[in-house]
Amino acid sequence: MPDQELFFDSFVQPAVRGYLHRPENPNGDGMILSHGAGSNAQAPLLSTLAEEFSAAGFAVLRCDLPYRQVRPQGPPGPGDAARDRAGLKNAIAAMRKLATGWIFLGGHSYGGRQSTMLCAEDPKLADGLLLLSYPLHPPRKPEQLRIQHFPNLRNPSLFVHGTRDPFASDEEIEKALKLIPAKTKLLTVEGAGHDLNFKKGKPGGELVDEVVSAFQEFFAERL
Repeated sequence: MPDQELFFDSFVQPAVRGYLHRPENPNGDGMILSHGAGSNAQAPLLSTLAEEFSAAGFAVLRCDLPYRQVRPQGPPGPGDAARDRAGLKNAIAAMRKLATGWIFLGGHSYGGRQSTMLCAEDPKLADGLLLLSYPLHPPRKPEQLRIQHFPNLRNPSLFVHGTRDPFASDEEIEKALKLIPAKTKLLTVEGAGHDLNFKKGKPGGELVDEVVSAFQEFFAERL
């Protein structure tokens, strides 16, 4: 099994804190995984994904976003987003010291949204995105779309979406992806909600295998 260790860089602000998975057979590429609004870097989905990507050769850093480093529980506040994006930028810089190849940003819900916003501001930061349950709008509020930055998103992006996700219907997410001028792909998970049906103590190996396989196929020209 690939090595896993605590990771902490306090020489930058916001600091980078999380868990680093070192692959036994590195492919040179790096993956950064961030969590949703009510979670942290120890989320079962992120942990299992990190193990699977590391087994495939990626150096993987699953990190606690800055707001979570300050508050162990609760969602991010209205003023946290910019600092959380700065934390992701610092995590990318840390990963570039560990991986010589491409750097990918992956995030569940809030973490994925902040990743897309960061890359819309500076596409050169990451070579591709893995977006798990992108929160297109708040539940039951389809008019409050979070897609204003999509026309500026120029990074190849794989979206993973549950067909019962209240944050976006299949039709809504398909329509939104047409706004992105980069290569995109939508992987749907039948019957899954916003958590992709990946709960603590519930086997999720099949889903994780499918996500990693779809990711490798999507970026096959490079990987």
